[in-house]
Amino acid sequence: MIQTVNLNNAPNQSQTVPLSVDGGSLTLILTLHYNEIADYWTMTIQDANGNLLVDSVPLVTGNWPACNILKQWAFLQIGSAYVLNQSGYSIPNYPDNTGLGTQFLLVWGDTPSYAGDA
Repeated sequence: MIQTVNLNNAPNQSQTVPLSVDGGSLTLILTLHYNEIADYWTMTIQDANGNLLVDSVPLVTGNWPACNILKQWAFLQIGSAYVLNQSGYSIPNYPDNTGLGTQFLLVWGDTPSYAGDA
């Protein structure tokens, strides 16, 4: 199941997000920061109790199969996440300080079942 995570371009935001992952319910705390010097977003993921799961994941797009920004953390069973460019422009191909949540979307899906999955 693919779900869109509602985001906006506030530079430092945190939200509790209920997700359907791997046939069950999962609640994660997502904290997003915009790095003005490097011109990109990062995301920190915590469980519902505030325990750190993943820190400083860059919100970038990619080509298959590298487009799953959570692939290397599949063992955590927190799903897959993709940053999708819906702007129609290819440069830059990552959200800037104004494009997150409008030109670029964060979508979430199930955890890859094995290393060959995206």
